Amino acid sequence: MSAIAGIYHSNKEPVPIEHISRVMESLQKFPADDVQVWHKDHIFLGCHAQWITLEQIGEQLPYYDYERQLVITADAIIDNRKELFDLLQVDHRRRKQMPDSQLILLAYDKWGEDSPKYLIGDFAYMIWDEKKQKLFGARDISGYRTLYYYWNQSQFRFCTTIEPLLALPFVKKQLNEQWLAEYLAISGSIDTVDALSTPYKNIDQIPPSHSISVEGEKVKLTRYGRLYSGDSLKLKSNEEYVEAFQEVFQKAVTSKLRTHRNVGAQLSGGLDSGAVVGFAAKAMREGKKSLHTFSYIPTKDFKDFTHKRLIANERPYIKKTVEYVGGISDHYIDFEGKNSYSDIESLLDIMEMPYKFFESSFWLKGMFEKSSEEGVGVLLNGDRGNFTISWGSALDYYAILLKKLKWVRLLQELNQYSRKVGGPRLRRLPVIARIGFPPIGQILPKGKPYQLPRLINSEFAEHTRVFEKLKQHGIGYSGRLSATNIYDERRTLFENIFPWNAGNTLSTKLSLRYSLWKRDPTNDIRVVRFCLSVPEEQFIQNGVDRSLIRRSTKNLLPDSIRLNQHTRGVQGVDWVHRMVPHWEAFVDEAEQLSMDDRMRNYIDDQVIKTALLKVKEGPRPEYATDPDYKILMRSLIVHRYIRKIS
Repeated sequence: MSAIAGIYHSNKEPVPIEHISRVMESLQKFPADDVQVWHKDHIFLGCHAQWITLEQIGEQLPYYDYERQLVITADAIIDNRKELFDLLQVDHRRRKQMPDSQLILLAYDKWGEDSPKYLIGDFAYMIWDEKKQKLFGARDISGYRTLYYYWNQSQFRFCTTIEPLLALPFVKKQLNEQWLAEYLAISGSIDTVDALSTPYKNIDQIPPSHSISVEGEKVKLTRYGRLYSGDSLKLKSNEEYVEAFQEVFQKAVTSKLRTHRNVGAQLSGGLDSGAVVGFAAKAMREGKKSLHTFSYIPTKDFKDFTHKRLIANERPYIKKTVEYVGGISDHYIDFEGKNSYSDIESLLDIMEMPYKFFESSFWLKGMFEKSSEEGVGVLLNGDRGNFTISWGSALDYYAILLKKLKWVRLLQELNQYSRKVGGPRLRRLPVIARIGFPPIGQILPKGKPYQLPRLINSEFAEHTRVFEKLKQHGIGYSGRLSATNIYDERRTLFENIFPWNAGNTLSTKLSLRYSLWKRDPTNDIRVVRFCLSVPEEQFIQNGVDRSLIRRSTKNLLPDSIRLNQHTRGVQGVDWVHRMVPHWEAFVDEAEQLSMDDRMRNYIDDQVIKTALLKVKEGPRPEYATDPDYKILMRSLIVHRYIRKIS
């Protein structure tokens, strides 16, 4: 794992040593096992290296291949090494020690600009092709590693983080108002629909699934791959689907355990992280290594106000998984004294941009900090599991059966589902009808749908024409994905690249800060494509939702976790409770925000005033999901960020 950087002058002017120093000095705030540069006339490549895998120890990076006249700097872990070695016919004696960067270089030498299609893993890299006088690089298909760049016809500069680019001459720190408009207009967790842009004018990023080619004064971005392949898998029995899934998922999990340090995993009381831990522990037992798990729990004085089917403190469920799986060193962290408000400045410094996940910001950061203290090199998680391995919403599937008039199957499923979850089977029919036939919900509405107030100033929205742009990307005027059902939403998430940028930006930058790599087997391209190819009835059957993962984890997870359809965890619901000691400061800052003339140009001041009236009444921990509370926190984060770069 590395922070990489480089400068290329297409006009052949030499790269000043001072500019190289500025870039590399800006990266010194991150820990490093080694720092190296390669410099020749009008091209410079640098690497601020953190050694995660065994092959990276002592690695020469940037690496110059004299025979091929290629130079690479890379921030990468490649998972399909064996397949690549075979395709590239690499001598068996070289395979064990060969770093991933050299493997990428060989792939480029053989397949040229098509080479990223053959790579599976998390990566961002740049290659200087000396013969062709061309820079070529790529970012992995989900964008797990960031790579930013500045270009002005004669100069191309890139880096894993933004700050080193801003340290160079001619790169001004200017707010990108179009980016901000999208950020404010989207009420969901997505930052922007433009996966190329950043909050800074003139600084872009290579989007996920894209390669970049810089030749002379021309810069070309190319999308090289997609997560959704369109394939359909047809097997003969349930057992064959389970066996096929277990094979694919075990391969993905095992490939992500490569580190010369400890292996850790974020563990909740649910199926996604539980499945990752179960498969990881199985693979690690062969090497006689233990797995460290890290679990977030609320503070001791928190009183759970959530519904009886929701669990704020998942420790009892987590403990069941730990004891059943075995070979685990478990850590339960309540992050006493940490809260969403006090961590704003720290998160803005790490992210280099505003963020929306404030409810969980302090503990996501804390997980990395604690993992680093335990000597962890790879931290597993199951973030994408809801849309891959544990896909399968029963009521949405039953709505499909209703629309297809498959009455017998529907009633059988409802009968079994009600026996497992509780409640009369026919009571759910009105809900299913509303899902299957949305116009029914308009004629016979049931309650007001939850949504955040529209934060963006209407004149600013009109000036930037932001809602027109969002509509083109499937986001409605409400600022949320305008999918007609959960299946459309899933398709949108995997066919587009913009939904993944925010979370992956956090992962990359926390990785650099704490010198460890966050890895998600539930989003491995092999797993994603497999799950998207599986027939829907494999995910819901016999009254069991998320059926495929429940069947596939038999003998890996305890039945009390594996078959639990009654409760689910809700992490971060204590964020308001944690802010109680800081509530006065929070309200004071919110009032300053409401009087800031510049912010009024961007944010609807009436929305802020309405929210202020509510928070002035005093902290209400049970308002953790209240739209006014949430919108005010988001506004404060944006306000702090704008002041920071002004």
